Amino acid sequence: MSTTDRPAPLRILIGCDTFLPDVNGAARFAERLAAGLVQRGEDVHVVAPSITHRKAGTFVETIEGERMTVHRWASWRWYPHDWLRFVLPWRARGYARKLLDRVRPDVIHIQSHIVIGRALAIEGAKRGIRIIATNHVMPENVLDFTLLPERAKRAFVRWGWRGADRILKHAAAVTTPTQRAADFLERNTHRRGVRPVSCGLRASNYTPDLTERTSHRLVFVGRVTLEKEIDVILRAIPRLDPSLDVTFTVVGDGDQRKQLEKLATELGIASRVTFTGRVTDEELRASLTNASIFVIASVAELQSIATMEAMASGLPIVAADAMALPHLVRDGENGYLFQPGNDRELADRLERILTMPREEYLRMQQASLDAVQVHDIDRTLDTFEALYRGEPVAS
Repeated sequence: MSTTDRPAPLRILIGCDTFLPDVNGAARFAERLAAGLVQRGEDVHVVAPSITHRKAGTFVETIEGERMTVHRWASWRWYPHDWLRFVLPWRARGYARKLLDRVRPDVIHIQSHIVIGRALAIEGAKRGIRIIATNHVMPENVLDFTLLPERAKRAFVRWGWRGADRILKHAAAVTTPTQRAADFLERNTHRRGVRPVSCGLRASNYTPDLTERTSHRLVFVGRVTLEKEIDVILRAIPRLDPSLDVTFTVVGDGDQRKQLEKLATELGIASRVTFTGRVTDEELRASLTNASIFVIASVAELQSIATMEAMASGLPIVAADAMALPHLVRDGENGYLFQPGNDRELADRLERILTMPREEYLRMQQASLDAVQVHDIDRTLDTFEALYRGEPVAS
């Protein structure tokens, strides 16, 4: 659509319970969505937790190279988690009322049903504002940080899904990154017609290396947390043929880093494993370009932007056969799937790729590059702009 044919800009309020400087899939999606909408001429406002309790207010911030208005609500650190901050629930509704009366958005797009998303959805519905909801959250994902005893965790999950249902009913449309995630949401709530919309990425930002590899480098990108099951990857490495001289780089940081470093030492592979901590986007992309295989053992991915980034970097993928990962990994084409938690099977899949003929490896690289094209960010932006306006969405 040419700029002269575009309808008048919308004032869009994006509500995020996690946002920059957090590093996770939901935050990255919200950042790219907001920046892409600004590039298209929309009037974008973002609501997010303050970076520290005292740094609340309205700011003009540069996100993904685009300047936009970010309303930071006073938040508090949740210390069982390595980075999570939350707005006090009993204050969020008041913040929402004042902001909505001041900004008067045409549409609210909430990124979760938790504190900020919940407050904006309830107060926005009272004012008749169109609400779009994207679900990035499973209550199961936060169990490790609740400090609840095991017997209480099932009750927590049921309570979490009931809360999600109550908030998502306010939305004119509910989306989630993949069909499997949409099916999962419908099974656990009364929502129907949940639409899968890829988080999207711009593949041209990544650099594939299709030349012959001179070393065997595995890489994982993401939060170093329990749900990512990085320990499974570490346990697979000693099972590989020692002559392959495989190294493994973990790009990211999190509360499990010390435990995993200790495990690498116990397994006798500490010299071959690197934990980078937080890195710049440029360093992240270079880590992907220079790797041989991207490996992910997580069992709770609603899409996995990191896996898509690896595909855009031309890497074969070895991934757990769980949640949304089979939507990205076509077994035997652009990589292999393995039974979750099975480090022996993971080692077998890794060794298959590391020892395959160059022509087969190159075919896997190209298959990743081809498969990631359907996740182009412009398709995602087209879909959400149509949903914001209540227009038909192209299939």
